[in-house]
Amino acid sequence: MNLNSKNVVVTGGSRGLGLGLVEALVAQGAKVTVVARGADALESVRTRLGVATIPADVTDETAAHRILGEVRPDILVLNAGAQPRMARLDQVSWADFTVAWDTDVKAGLYWLQAALNLPLKPGSRVLTVSSGAAVNGSPLSGGYAGAKRMLWTMARYANGVSEKKNLGIGFQAIVPQQMVLGTGVGDAGANAYAHVAGITPEEFVVRFGAPMPPRQFGDMVVSLLEDPQFADAVAFGIKGAGISVLEGAAA
Repeated sequence: MNLNSKNVVVTGGSRGLGLGLVEALVAQGAKVTVVARGADALESVRTRLGVATIPADVTDETAAHRILGEVRPDILVLNAGAQPRMARLDQVSWADFTVAWDTDVKAGLYWLQAALNLPLKPGSRVLTVSSGAAVNGSPLSGGYAGAKRMLWTMARYANGVSEKKNLGIGFQAIVPQQMVLGTGVGDAGANAYAHVAGITPEEFVVRFGAPMPPRQFGDMVVSLLEDPQFADAVAFGIKGAGISVLEGAAA
């Protein structure tokens, strides 16, 4: 897929990995709309990159339908999510345990439903950003790992609905497989696990191998979108060392 002049909506695109993706998309000539809650961060990305911005709560069901109906993106990237509350299983409250379910999964459900029910046009692609915790767990972040696995599973479910309704929309999960400092979720996770190990966060993230700053993450997602070999698989792992297919296309 050539991204030049494609309409792209990125939720949570005003900071962290989402911002790195927005930068990479703009560099390829895509027409990007960033959706986020923070007005100051949205204004900063709009001024610096010339993107369109829409302030909204991604867990607002009506906002999902309204924004997709107005923009009609060729590509939708669901990147927005809550920072997990870091605590050991025997110490975490139910409210903290379910933070990622109440935000990440709830928003995922509403935006996937909007994409399927509008529907987006044939050939559109929807990417849900999951986490390596979906594969390996994350014992200090409550229900975060399960929520991120659910986003991956929901992408598979959405493909089944798209096929049943003959919509021609592809749904895929992006699974960053390392923590990235300088991002809210990455900093929270690295700080917590480094503290337990008695090392610095910088020493902890080295364990993942080659670093993956946000812009590199964005460039790899762009290459995934542009390369035909990645058009049909359901889930991809992304880390500094490159892209891997975690779940192929349904038979």
